[in-house]
Amino acid sequence: MSQILHLPPARGAVDADDFKALFRHHPAGVAVVTLRGHGGPVGFTATSVISVSAEPPVLAFSVAATSSSRPALEEAGTVVVNFLAEDQRDVAARFATSGIDRFAAGDWHPLPTGEPVLEGATAWVRGRIEERVPVGDSLLLTARAVRVGHGHRREPLVYVNRGYHRLGEHSRLT
Repeated sequence: MSQILHLPPARGAVDADDFKALFRHHPAGVAVVTLRGHGGPVGFTATSVISVSAEPPVLAFSVAATSSSRPALEEAGTVVVNFLAEDQRDVAARFATSGIDRFAAGDWHPLPTGEPVLEGATAWVRGRIEERVPVGDSLLLTARAVRVGHGHRREPLVYVNRGYHRLGEHSRLT
């Protein structure tokens, strides 16, 4: 049986807290976006990664205006999106933490082009940034996929309602 989420009546504008609450209940895959910055590798956890087009292969993600990674993203030509596996909650948490060396654990290697790829990810895609669009308090970026790498065949890490979850046969409905 489906449950319907009842929102308050429209008031002319959607309240930011209502909007956040709405998306808390919308599951998202967890990825870490990595890139080569002037001072070394840069990365952050993202649950905003979406497929935009298959022909040509384009993906998009957003980053908050206040993100410490934003200055590097403003200048980068390429990024790698690392799709995390169910056992990488610690990686997701580390790349979501400010003020630390997110790469200190050493669980990454650089591509020949210099971008970091995280060990243990289910897959990764290297993309050439095509557009940067300021939207509200965020920056929306599109990237054309130029290389794909496949990791270990494991279930993905999923984020919903402020917590990490795993998918598997136990959660399959059909």
